[in-house]
Amino acid sequence: MNQVCNLSEGKCVPCEGGVPRLSKDEAQAFAQQLHEDWIIDDGNESIKRMIKFKGFAKVLLFVNALGWLAEKEGHHPDISFGYGYCDVAFSTHAIGGLSENDFICAAKMDALL
Repeated sequence: MNQVCNLSEGKCVPCEGGVPRLSKDEAQAFAQQLHEDWIIDDGNESIKRMIKFKGFAKVLLFVNALGWLAEKEGHHPDISFGYGYCDVAFSTHAIGGLSENDFICAAKMDALL
């Protein structure tokens, strides 16, 4: 994969499999460009972040903006939300783990906030 210097300026590349997952070291290097609240899960399969908001309307506005971003990038997170919170997880399901796309989208999500 093409390693992007500034993740938030990157563009997701469609992934149908056939590319290797990021190693733990590669994932950690990309994570250095993200907000400190992102967590790489123990299996190196996804990155997750919980965001707190005041009230429900702000959560809903954020989720809608994130949905728009995901459609634009062609790379979709798992999202759960409710009053005052939103949980987001990125993973590249086609390869069963993390790809550069996950970190590009996470960086763009950070910019939304």
